[in-house]
Amino acid sequence: MNSRLSFPAKAELDFLSLGALVHRLDPGIVPFHKATQCLIHISGGEYNVAANLADCFKMRAGLATAMVKYPIGELADERVRAMGVRPFYKYFEHDGATGPNLATVYSDRGQGVRPPVVFYNRANEAGASLKPGDFDWPAIFGGGVRWVHSGGIFAALSPTTSALILEFFQAARAAGAVVSFDLNYREKLWRRAGGKEQANAVLRRIVELCDVLVGNEEDLQQGLGLAGPAVESKSALDPAGFLKMIEVVRQTYPRLTVLATTLREVHSSNRHSWSAVAWIGGQSYVAPTCELDVYDRVGGGDGFAAGLFFGLLSGAAPETALRLGWAHGALLTTFPGDTTMATLEQVQQFARGGSARIQR
Repeated sequence: MNSRLSFPAKAELDFLSLGALVHRLDPGIVPFHKATQCLIHISGGEYNVAANLADCFKMRAGLATAMVKYPIGELADERVRAMGVRPFYKYFEHDGATGPNLATVYSDRGQGVRPPVVFYNRANEAGASLKPGDFDWPAIFGGGVRWVHSGGIFAALSPTTSALILEFFQAARAAGAVVSFDLNYREKLWRRAGGKEQANAVLRRIVELCDVLVGNEEDLQQGLGLAGPAVESKSALDPAGFLKMIEVVRQTYPRLTVLATTLREVHSSNRHSWSAVAWIGGQSYVAPTCELDVYDRVGGGDGFAAGLFFGLLSGAAPETALRLGWAHGALLTTFPGDTTMATLEQVQQFARGGSARIQR
């Protein structure tokens, strides 16, 4: 594997994501079958990372995505811009009845022993119609882009979205940008897209172009079809399973420089133990463990990715970059919604050990 990441020192954009926007309906602790009102959060794994980098870390971040001309699209666009993200849209006209739509995610928060419940309506989703040729990559990359990112959920939406990711990553490589991907293997999505064999075939082609990969050992085994050693662990916080997968991954994907994942043990909907692990340039690093009083767990993984990417883009030491990701992901679970409300000062303080809850 490469010993370090290489990207332009200066560029018009520090970061550019490709993915689908969704709107999440959140009735709080009330389950949907009893709900009478909901908050609306604009979300999407790739967007979340870009929004976190722009808002908390003050980086110049962009998003390439589908946008529908109807009120939900206007709401999403307002939030994208409010978070400081530069949009690159492929527009779709809504027919006034059936779509195309921005997908809907339904997610209550759970409480105590009652877990959160998540379900979807991705029918006639505009993002699934995105295809190669929809974006002018030479123009977008013309001013320079340091880092690009996409994820496995977007890859699973349709054959054209995975083809678009490949086009995007190839353009990024030609422009000298770092390429990252969050495996985010979701069995339900891939079941309707051809099953595990199709997922493996698609995701392998994508990961071959990547420098940075986010995903746990289950993502690596299920999403990429890699044979991993059986690891017996009494705790979900044990990084042994992930660390034992590294040798398998490095033999298959020699371009990769960084592999990382969060570690979470759920004691109740509102009480989690939280850590993270990364393999960066030949060395393994494990973050501390802290106890989280969770307000809303959605987006914690994207918060981790954003903090990690910020650290690496800023030239921080690998262990510092991992701690920034760990700290930001932890803080994000204390806010409502899917994107950050943290300040950089809060993240840096927590990363340095500014919490009495850290277990050393």
